[in-house]
Amino acid sequence: MRRVLTAILALLIGWSLASPANALQLAPFKDDLFRYSRVIDSRYGGDYEVIEYIKLRDLKNRDQIFEQKVYGEYVDMLPWGAQQNFSYTVDGRTQRYITVGRTEGASAVVIYLHGQGGSRFQGANDWMFGGNFNRIKNLMLRNGGLYISPDFTDFADDGAADIKGLVRQTAAASPGAPIFIACGSFGGVLCWKLAEDPSIAKLLGGILLLGSVHDDDYLNVVARRPARPLPIVLAHGSWDPVLDWKGQATFFEKVKALDPSYPIKLVVFDTGKHGTPIRMIDWRLVLNWMLTKQTG
Repeated sequence: MRRVLTAILALLIGWSLASPANALQLAPFKDDLFRYSRVIDSRYGGDYEVIEYIKLRDLKNRDQIFEQKVYGEYVDMLPWGAQQNFSYTVDGRTQRYITVGRTEGASAVVIYLHGQGGSRFQGANDWMFGGNFNRIKNLMLRNGGLYISPDFTDFADDGAADIKGLVRQTAAASPGAPIFIACGSFGGVLCWKLAEDPSIAKLLGGILLLGSVHDDDYLNVVARRPARPLPIVLAHGSWDPVLDWKGQATFFEKVKALDPSYPIKLVVFDTGKHGTPIRMIDWRLVLNWMLTKQTG
């Protein structure tokens, strides 16, 4: 009987350690400043949320210099040497990238891909976008993770090949670490190219589309009901003059129609514009949700 009880106890402990509840969770950092103020509407069990965004409060009163420099309480400057510059080469093309955190043995990795007209410096700017890039850099540094903001060739096949190479390089240096790809605006084209490549998707922990595009080709992946579905977060401003949020909403609903349990969230910032999701996304909230989905 003692042996049976011991075996049962060991099995229960194993289940507990393997459960999503015991997955890595990022510790709080400036949550009071960056959490969403109010949920206006919630559907699909909370997977579809409309968040209150007030330009006076969330942009004008938050920035010391409008859209250029946030007030200092939103920023914690990194220790000397925490941010580094590297290069990577794919198919003879050499690109630069900026890192914060552990370049080897990271607990998790976030790679930010800029949109048209951007560069690696956008994702490393501590003061623009309400200090939100400073927050993700601090979150990864403080939790044994790695943050990367790279340059890449273009938003077509060469650019996708660049980032795939960077993902493989990063995965080799931090085996088993979930790699999250966050794509701003047109950078989302690359997000979908990575998500639709099975050899890369298996290395990813999720993708975040920030004021970005959707790709109906991914519905074919959802329809196959993969054993380990890739978590997706779509964040968009309802007054985005560049990319209409309704396209993302329609895509979200198509995914849910194919598989109601698919791990996808839509966050709509009410009256927000094109850059609002980058400014307002609660990195800790969405990454912790994705980290609970790292099964299979």
